[in-house]
Amino acid sequence: MHTVLPVVFAVCAALSNAVATVLQRKAALSVPRSQGLRAGLILDLLRRRVWLAGIIAVIAAAVCQALALATGPLTIVQPLFVLELPLTLIVASLLMHRHLPGVGWLAVAVVVAGLAVALVAASPSGNRTHVELDRWIPALSVCAGAVVTLALAALKRPEGRARAACLGAATAISYAVTAALMKAATHILDDQGLVAFLTAWQTYAFAATGVCALFLLENAMQAGPLVASQPALTLGDALVSLALGILLYEETIRSGWWLLPQLVGVALIAAGVLALARIPLTQSLVAPGEAPGEERQTAGAP
Repeated sequence: MHTVLPVVFAVCAALSNAVATVLQRKAALSVPRSQGLRAGLILDLLRRRVWLAGIIAVIAAAVCQALALATGPLTIVQPLFVLELPLTLIVASLLMHRHLPGVGWLAVAVVVAGLAVALVAASPSGNRTHVELDRWIPALSVCAGAVVTLALAALKRPEGRARAACLGAATAISYAVTAALMKAATHILDDQGLVAFLTAWQTYAFAATGVCALFLLENAMQAGPLVASQPALTLGDALVSLALGILLYEETIRSGWWLLPQLVGVALIAAGVLALARIPLTQSLVAPGEAPGEERQTAGAP
């Protein structure tokens, strides 16, 4: 039961995020694009009902994620978010009445199999509930520096794959840090009560990093095709979360010969994610400058 609860909550969070992603991508393609990181983008999106529905799904995902992190290790919970891309495509095929080809279903199976192999081989353990400040400072500094570096690199590139990949990676780091801080905040709420939760710096830090992650994600959606941004986001979140779980929360994974099946699992995940990112349904979800967006622009042209 100790493992089942965080797994169930994490999968529910991934599913909610998948629904949110589909809805938010539809909304993001209906607003004007820009060459910079446009702060007014959020204001434009607030006028779209489909984007607001996506935000409700984001909130549901956050609640499920908090429950998962409160009941299980970061090294179990966050890797399960690898399922978000397969679930996104399945949700998109249902909500957009699009066909997911056989190769897509095969890739979904490969991702699920790879995740199962990696987690079983790693057998993550440990559920530390308190992290000292002297551990947080270097970890947050390195992650913040990486996010800034990736965002600046994105700004130096034109709209396209490189820009989308940089913003996707920056979003991944932001989401991983948000999860690590959220875990700390949920344990404060559970152990010390609401007042302590509302006065803890971790609470406001995870809220701030979550907003930053959302802002970067919305811009990544418009920066280039999903084939560039989503793999960086999917794999980056899992890997950075794994590192934070080990470094901050002293969680452990198996070593020795167990590393071999772990690497096999990661390779399967990477292969499945890359295959999913290349199918037409995936590419149609982001499409700045592609057919759906061009049709809207043409229809609205004077």
